[in-house]
Amino acid sequence: MSFRILGIEPGQFSHLYGLSDTDLAAAGAKRYVVDAKPGFPDRVEVRDMDIGEHAILLNYEHQPADTPYRSRHAIFVREGADRALDAIDVVPDVLRIRPISLRGFGENGEMVDADLVDGDALAPLIERFFENPAIAYLQAHYAKRGCYAARIVRTDLPV
Repeated sequence: MSFRILGIEPGQFSHLYGLSDTDLAAAGAKRYVVDAKPGFPDRVEVRDMDIGEHAILLNYEHQPADTPYRSRHAIFVREGADRALDAIDVVPDVLRIRPISLRGFGENGEMVDADLVDGDALAPLIERFFENPAIAYLQAHYAKRGCYAARIVRTDLPV
């Protein structure tokens, strides 16, 4: 079964780009200069940022459903990121090289299934989850820190 891995729409972060560290702090965010690769996974482009790039750490609501599974957590966004990843049947390296917690949700925002997998085995798990018609979309999370990584949908459904 075909799937799409989607980055977060960057427009909701652009107001943070170029702010002073003081203004970022007032917005509950913090700027980092990337000093290790891998180490700073961008959620818009769904890639590890390069050394020297600027990362903004902020709190993001990745599961806005009005259920007990409503959730938000810290994420990195590359300062200046302006185009979200939209990859079909390709697992980006940033996901492939890390342990992933994959969570399947129904249309109502309730969790239907979840599992842990090494990122290089993510595609078969995505396909297995999408065999269940009760699963409307998936969320990948980096297993170590629990941070949201990306949304995954079927290619035959609108984004």
